Amino acid sequence: MITHFQYKPLYENKEMPGWRFSFYYKKQKITGIYHPDGQIEWTSESKPTDEETLIKQIHEIMLFHVYDK
Repeated sequence: MITHFQYKPLYENKEMPGWRFSFYYKKQKITGIYHPDGQIEWTSESKPTDEETLIKQIHEIMLFHVYDK
């Protein structure tokens, strides 16, 4: 389960899409970039083990917080 999910705009111009995000998963801090096309770029030292499951959860969170405002 994802905990402590945070995101912020990737660019100073908040009109430009793209977001940095971070969260904890299985006691490990995970960071990445959520691109406007939905692509996720992991910036953590290692890729998460349950990548496919996490990608679905991240898409749901971003859709709710960013696109459904």
